[in-house]
Amino acid sequence: MTPSFANTEIAFQGKSDAALRRAYWLFKAVEYPCLVKTGSALARGALKLHLPVSGLIRQTFFKQFCGGETIDQCAPTIESLAKFRIGTILDYSVEGQETEASFDANRNEILRTIELAGKNPSLPFCVFKMTGIARFELMAKLSSGQKPNDAENAEWNRALARLDAICSKAFAVGTRVFIDAEESWIQPIIDFAVHQRMGKFNRQRAVVYNTIQMYRTDRLEFLKRSIQHAQSESYLLGIKLVRGAYMEKERERAKQMGTPSPIYPDKAATDAAYDESLQISLKNLSRVSICAGTHNEKSSLLLAQWMDESKIDRADTRIFFAQLLGMGDHISYNLANAGYNVAKYVPYGPVKAVFPYLVRRAEENTAISGQTGRELGLIEQEWERRYGRAVRKRVPS
Repeated sequence: MTPSFANTEIAFQGKSDAALRRAYWLFKAVEYPCLVKTGSALARGALKLHLPVSGLIRQTFFKQFCGGETIDQCAPTIESLAKFRIGTILDYSVEGQETEASFDANRNEILRTIELAGKNPSLPFCVFKMTGIARFELMAKLSSGQKPNDAENAEWNRALARLDAICSKAFAVGTRVFIDAEESWIQPIIDFAVHQRMGKFNRQRAVVYNTIQMYRTDRLEFLKRSIQHAQSESYLLGIKLVRGAYMEKERERAKQMGTPSPIYPDKAATDAAYDESLQISLKNLSRVSICAGTHNEKSSLLLAQWMDESKIDRADTRIFFAQLLGMGDHISYNLANAGYNVAKYVPYGPVKAVFPYLVRRAEENTAISGQTGRELGLIEQEWERRYGRAVRKRVPS
């Protein structure tokens, strides 16, 4: 039987009363866009001025959406998720650094997550962004087709060496690695580099995964071409399917450049493309391994139903579902309870460095229609189930 995402007892079985109450008030706060915008600006300014706000951030949004500041601090989260058959995808979420030293440091941290994943089956994947190991503007230039100068060519070769070190390590220890999708104007060179590594490392199993943002109007065709290329070159295609994370930025840039927007005009079109990408992938499962990274209930149910209808084992490691830590627990826990493969993205890093990620999570919950209301409604439902009263009221002693 296909799982029901309305089962809050299963959805929140890993959450204490205190954690449930904290989640409730955080989601209540992000219901108000002005509060999110003002609060984010004030916190950003306070961090720059070294004012003592890190503790407040650590006990609120950081605690909800992050596993800790170091790999070791993520251990309790990894263990807690594993109790309910949910894997962890450690995501070193430090952003905004663009020096060679920082790229090398990021590579080393990613290698540490891979080493841990090789020893711990509760970490089925690792993940990173190319902007964590290569300069954004250089990738924009290469993606536009411009020829790099000698210094830039040497810089790109150093970035590729970091990428090779990461993919080689994942291959050696027997784990898998996602390379996240980014802005459309740097994605071409990322796609090219990742597909080259797939051809090298994905001969016997899918080790290297590219990420496809299905809100882009060209990505269905890109997925089809990727499958054809994998078939012609005899390698396995690893794909993480997401809707997309840069909608406002993409539209604004297209407007400034006077070019058509690269993303669909509405959510319905994006949803249709996403669901079609799932179908295409399932039809080519002999060649494709997928991770459905989505908080969308309909898409998650469709994939689960299609797997059952096609008599694909729910534990088939070629198919995973994934959601972010602190969100979508009704999807993650109910799917895992029903025997499907599920993993949670668990970001970590110093509070100040991870702050941009936390702002995006707050803004995402404010912007996505129904996201916050759904999270709040489920929490309220679970609190009623536990105590027969509203979550706003204190738990009886």
